[in-house]
Amino acid sequence: MKKIAFHCPFRGSRNRHAARVHGSFRLGWWTVRVKTRIAEYPRPDHFLLHISDTHLLAGGERLYGSVDSDAHLRALLAEVEASGGRPEAIVFTGDLADRGQPGAYARLRELVEPVAERLGSRIVWVMGNHDDRGAFRSGLRGDAPTGEPVDEVHWLGGLRIIVLDSSVPGHHYGDVSESQLDWLAAELATTAPEGTILAMHHPPVPSVLDLAVSVELRDQAQLAEVLEGSDVRSILAGHLHYSSTATFAGIPVSVASASCYTQDLNVPVGGTKGRDGALAFNLVHVYPTTVLHSVVPLGQYPTLDYIDAEESARRLAADGIRIPPARPRLDAPTEPVTLPV
Repeated sequence: MKKIAFHCPFRGSRNRHAARVHGSFRLGWWTVRVKTRIAEYPRPDHFLLHISDTHLLAGGERLYGSVDSDAHLRALLAEVEASGGRPEAIVFTGDLADRGQPGAYARLRELVEPVAERLGSRIVWVMGNHDDRGAFRSGLRGDAPTGEPVDEVHWLGGLRIIVLDSSVPGHHYGDVSESQLDWLAAELATTAPEGTILAMHHPPVPSVLDLAVSVELRDQAQLAEVLEGSDVRSILAGHLHYSSTATFAGIPVSVASASCYTQDLNVPVGGTKGRDGALAFNLVHVYPTTVLHSVVPLGQYPTLDYIDAEESARRLAADGIRIPPARPRLDAPTEPVTLPV
């Protein structure tokens, strides 16, 4: 049988004489080999959901008398679940309760835990300046309500997520104590098989809004000294109420917007204006060589075109494109969660 190799113009044809056979198809007496291409990146090793600044209140109260942060979070979780995505972990980077009320943490669990269970996702809680350490510990973790920083480590296979508490009780600016820095340095002294993601509330980045400097993370140089040369691949943060990216100590920083209300960056220069809209969350895809952060605006908008998964797969197959699977899952080298002594 004669064979010829060329980029076939009959891809996707419904011609009954063109039957796909192991990367080629037959056309009459000819067997046409279809050129194949491997995608530049495989499927991600890990997929995380990054949500920040839920600012829930107890008893259904609204923020500033008008913002329904409860409804906004419910809508966000519903959209995520409807998408069919299955994140390994949902990372909440602080300001979970607006006033640190026990009832707000109870409501947060009531909203998040059933969704996380259906998705098969671990929940990673991070302290923020609006949170109360005692109520946070007892309400979300079932711990004694102490005022100690909530620092911990989670393992997703070989990927390490370090939670660093940047809150300062009674204040809204951020800081990381000497003892916390010592703990962080000791933890980072051992590298993780798939690297580390650092999750904190106050982002170590400049602020677009002048007034936000009053509540920024202080003494950032000390944190940079600990992180430089470490295996930290990305820093997840919140606090700003708008999406932003930067680098810190050579590490990419991804700031997720808020799920409750956001800051309008088109405000006249020098001013600040919060708004009940433009809400967003982030998707985090961890690949062997990079970490991808994608901002997802919350809400429904007019559809211009829709291609479902089946049709997408058909088109890729017709073009001879294959996306390699993710690497085999690595085992965590330690217990799933460790706490500082």
